[in-house]
Amino acid sequence: MMTINQLSRRDFLKLSASGALGLVLSELGMGRALAAPPTSKGLAIFSGVPIYDAPAATANKVELIGKDQVIDLKSEVQGDYFGNQFNTIWYEVDGGYVHSAPILPVEENYQKPVYSVPAEGQLAEISVPYTLTYRSPYFYAKNSNRLYYESTHWVKKVIVNREEKGVWYEIYNKVLKETSYIPSYNMRLIPNEELTQLSPEVPPEDKLLHVDLKSQIVTAFEGEKVVLSVRCASGQRGTDTPKGQWTTYHKGPSIHMTNQGDAVANIYNLPGVPWCSFFTGSGHAFHGTYWHNDYGRLRSNGCVNLPSSIAKWVYRWTNPVVPYNVDYVNLPGQGTKVIVE
Repeated sequence: MMTINQLSRRDFLKLSASGALGLVLSELGMGRALAAPPTSKGLAIFSGVPIYDAPAATANKVELIGKDQVIDLKSEVQGDYFGNQFNTIWYEVDGGYVHSAPILPVEENYQKPVYSVPAEGQLAEISVPYTLTYRSPYFYAKNSNRLYYESTHWVKKVIVNREEKGVWYEIYNKVLKETSYIPSYNMRLIPNEELTQLSPEVPPEDKLLHVDLKSQIVTAFEGEKVVLSVRCASGQRGTDTPKGQWTTYHKGPSIHMTNQGDAVANIYNLPGVPWCSFFTGSGHAFHGTYWHNDYGRLRSNGCVNLPSSIAKWVYRWTNPVVPYNVDYVNLPGQGTKVIVE
């Protein structure tokens, strides 16, 4: 039986243009969307996520999970889908089964403190399901907001609170113009070697990112070789992901995304969106996602949503390379080619 790696780049693009790519990939075993890689725990993305007594929409509801509630994930099973035929993944949990779409796979990876960062700051990611932020580096200080698993933020300073015997990281949000503080054990400082380019030996002109909107699949090519193929969530109707040929010419590892000031409805305000590889001047990007786990359907505001681990791969693989101590680069003409169709 043919595998996806045996499809040539030309064949792949022809299938996409004809609208038959989804059918062919289904025959090759990619007929369903995988949720983000399974983890030991899951976080409810909104309030009222139902637990059923079987992995089916028609099963009996056992209980409801509250927003930001963390549950243990026992296993991943196949079942019915909810509005997305490509996502039939359910998680077995205590008391029954929950559909994967509203459950963000998370871990509780508490960190040892680091007592200094470079003068320009250091990139870090939230390593627990969510963390509270504080206006001052004290636990009795006023809370600011919550930041979620694998969102990324620049640590500007390390604060040692001898009174509470705690270590805090100071972050600054350029959009909100706010400084806040996070307990150091809830953030992982990202080593510089995790920000180097992937496949640097491949000529830039041989790299291609292809987005098939009908099948919601992102595929990366190195010459004729497929090196990545994964479901995405692109722009919903009214905020469609633009078709055409583009390049990933501006990038940043941590971006606060918001449409405040531009919209009166469906307003979003998302700090620390990780691993952003922009391919238009209007803000369309490949990026990580911490507000849903439902790939294979239209649901974004125009960007190409990916699991954060996949978005990090895309960010590191594409041009231009962003230096580890820089928060954003904009280099027209130097990006990796992108085809959206």
